[in-house]
Amino acid sequence: MLEELAEAIAPYRGQKGALIPILQKAQGEIGYLPEEIISEIANFLGLTKNEIYGVASFYAQFRFERQGEHTIKCCQGTACYVQGGKSILKTVEDNLNIEPGKTITDDYKFSLERVACFGSCALAPVIVVDKTVYGRMTSAKVRQLLAQY
Repeated sequence: MLEELAEAIAPYRGQKGALIPILQKAQGEIGYLPEEIISEIANFLGLTKNEIYGVASFYAQFRFERQGEHTIKCCQGTACYVQGGKSILKTVEDNLNIEPGKTITDDYKFSLERVACFGSCALAPVIVVDKTVYGRMTSAKVRQLLAQY
C-alpha cells in the first residue's frame, strides 16, 4: 500500500501546496485515508499530521474510514422527501442493517449516506449507487436493486 502511494505522489516531493492533489491520489489508490497514510504524507511534505487532518477534514470528499465496495446515497432533499425518500432510506437501512453515516456493512459490501439533494428532483425519490442514479424509487424497487448487488 505504501509503495503504491509513494510512486503516485513522487512528482509532488517537497511541494507543500500539493497537499490536496496528494490526498486525492492517496484516497484514489487506497479508497480512504488511514492514519498511517496521513503520517506518510506528513513526512513526505514536511507537515504535521494535524495540518494534514485540518485540511482533509474540511473537505467532504475525504474519508478516514474504509468504505464499502458500493456506496449508496439516499436523497433526502425536499422533492425526494415529499415523494417518499424517508421510506426509501428506511428500506435500505433495514435491508442492509446499517444506518446512514455508518461506513460499512459487516461484509464491507456497502456504505450508506444521506444526501441533501442530487438535483434530480424530477426523478424523485432518488438513490445513487456508486455513480448510477436510480429514480422514482419505491421500497420494492430498492429491494430488487440491492439484490442485484
